[in-house]
Amino acid sequence: MPDIPNKAPQVERAMERLGDAAYRQMKERIIRGVYRPGHKLTVRAVAQDLDVSTTPARDAINRLTSEGALVYTGPKTVVVPVLDATALREITLTRLALEGLASEQAAQHGTPADVEELKSLQRLINSALDEKRYAEALWHNKEFHFAIYRLSGLPHLVSIIESLWLRIGPSLHNLYPEFAEEKYGVRNHEIAMEALEERDAASLRAAMENDIRDGYRRLKRANQEKEGDCSA
Repeated sequence: MPDIPNKAPQVERAMERLGDAAYRQMKERIIRGVYRPGHKLTVRAVAQDLDVSTTPARDAINRLTSEGALVYTGPKTVVVPVLDATALREITLTRLALEGLASEQAAQHGTPADVEELKSLQRLINSALDEKRYAEALWHNKEFHFAIYRLSGLPHLVSIIESLWLRIGPSLHNLYPEFAEEKYGVRNHEIAMEALEERDAASLRAAMENDIRDGYRRLKRANQEKEGDCSA
């Protein structure tokens, strides 16, 4: 009698791959600010969003809660956490140190093609800001920053920076509309592109650090405004 192959391990591996893919997609959505702070998600909603079954959706949610990107509020419901002033300050200080280092290291590796890629991304950001498509601006903004950080040639550093963006990403919605109207980020990005083109490590680091600081000031005010509304 022929042996009947055991398909269980194959099924398990397939489910693991689906879970990994769902995790990566959800992680990218959180980093890029697709979900705002306080946004509630269910396993079913995530499964529908990602076009997967509830099992990989649940696996993705569990991994993201363990990383602090989501918080359970019920057996089947998670929420995107709201950063308080202490968490926001700590994340910002860490970002300044690590993203500043990555930018400084990137300056020596940028090519004309890399600068052109950044310019293309900035055009997409500018267009989205002009048309008040802030979610789209955030999506491209993440790509702009990480296009620079990856040039550092330090993948472990980039991975740590990504974990910080997993915490801060949703809060970046609070930059707008002020950031779009005042063009803070646009100016910082323009200086960064010029610095990369000239291989000026100090200027590139300063531009990216200023971008983080400008954002922090706006996010800090947004937190204070919300606290004022709650106490009113």
